[in-house]
Amino acid sequence: MGALPSNVGFPVAFPFAPPFIGLTHLFRKTKYLRRVSPRALRALVWAAQQLRDGSRLRGELPTGKKAWGRKGKTTEWERQKTRETAEESVFRDVLEILTSTSSAIEQSCKDSCGLADPDTCLLLIAECFRCLRNACVECAKNQHVLRNLGLISTSVHLIKLLHGIQIKEELLLTALRCSLQFLGNIAAGNGDSQNSIWKCAFPDLFLTCLTYSDEKIVTYCCMVLFTCLNSERVRDLLDPGNLTVALHVLRVYKEQLDSEWSFLIVTEHLLKCPELVKALYAKLSNQERVTLLELMMVKVSDKNSVSSEEMSVFVRNAEFLADCFQEKCGAVLKLTAAADAEDEEALVTIRLLDVLCEMTSNNSQLEHLQAFPGLLETAVDTLRLTHLAGKQAVNIFTATHAVTGQEEISHPVVGFKSHLIRLIGNLCYKNKENQDKVYDLDGISLILDNCSIDDNNPFVSQWAVYAIRNLTEQNEQNQALIAQMERKGLADSSALHSMGLDIQLRDDKLILRSTRKKPS
Repeated sequence: MGALPSNVGFPVAFPFAPPFIGLTHLFRKTKYLRRVSPRALRALVWAAQQLRDGSRLRGELPTGKKAWGRKGKTTEWERQKTRETAEESVFRDVLEILTSTSSAIEQSCKDSCGLADPDTCLLLIAECFRCLRNACVECAKNQHVLRNLGLISTSVHLIKLLHGIQIKEELLLTALRCSLQFLGNIAAGNGDSQNSIWKCAFPDLFLTCLTYSDEKIVTYCCMVLFTCLNSERVRDLLDPGNLTVALHVLRVYKEQLDSEWSFLIVTEHLLKCPELVKALYAKLSNQERVTLLELMMVKVSDKNSVSSEEMSVFVRNAEFLADCFQEKCGAVLKLTAAADAEDEEALVTIRLLDVLCEMTSNNSQLEHLQAFPGLLETAVDTLRLTHLAGKQAVNIFTATHAVTGQEEISHPVVGFKSHLIRLIGNLCYKNKENQDKVYDLDGISLILDNCSIDDNNPFVSQWAVYAIRNLTEQNEQNQALIAQMERKGLADSSALHSMGLDIQLRDDKLILRSTRKKPS
């Protein structure tokens, strides 16, 4: 998924509106709204009819669902015209109604008594927000008018009041959904509105709405948050009291994998702040860390060119993950016991290795990790420990190869040794210092010992070929070592041939040469 501009959002009219209710009858029933002027009530009736029936664009939600609306260019032009010609007095009257309902709810809370007619109150609030929501669609004029009238602060205050009352759930949820939709639309593509929402709503509104059991409320809250976030506001999340907002977003993604807004918040904002990544990682459970690392994998897999600033972010995140891997790599050995097949700390280590392999697969980013202290040594040592563990007893690290077909092995550690060899090969790519370091660590013989087909490590022989190639490229010392091993029977000549390598005697010296023909 490509990056989206953080200051734009999605200016769409949300399509969630029940059939038009009898508002005039509704107002007559609402006792506590008698102090609202008849003009305000008539204005809402007009606004509801005009803006609801004539304001919807055929925009598209991130999920691909289209907003309701009739087809035809003439109709679309009329809808746009309807919004742009709405007078400020209409919105003042809607503000009067929302202010009156807020006062009624506040008074009922103070008096510890219920609302006189809660159902009607919630229907009225929802209808007001539908009008305001639709009025903002791709209409900067109305966005500015509504913001200058104070409707953002009024809406945020009313959302907090609604959260604190005990009323029939469905009506309450509808009112909350419409209010968040309004905030999303007034913020879309409008920096001033985004500033106002951030000032009024952060962090309390997000802390409240991101934990709702209603998926739509959570989704709309994520939309508002994504639309308002930028590089400066992301740093506001570093405050210990605000970090919980970022935690909630990640948990939303973990629980609702189809939530594109939470995905965008993490990949387009949170991962671009290395300090926040560290603070967030420290607060996460192991399962949540796996989720965060999977999102990082998506981000680093993007092969698009990056700016110098983005490269700086990448390097800092990569160094942090390398540190985490070096610290926790031993946890994977717990998986030698069948009872520990789902050890969460070991699962984090496996995912850390996956991300590091992906990070070192990009040439423009590789050199930073090639020079990272201790990473190569850790990879070689971990490969040795897992290899020995598989030889000392039969377990998931033991090399197996079935002559006949068998069921696919399902275990989190499957492929772990393959990925370790891949990482070693990446770190040695055109890097003489690291090539020599693997020589000193006796890592070459270790890799050669993992050349056989292994059902527990798919493609391990291919990654071993890749690693040996990178270790021997323009490195006579490593070439000579492999040649000597083959002559002494310590290296399988058939394995070398499968790698496209052959041993030749020249001037009383054993030379390792490629058997592949060069293109003519």
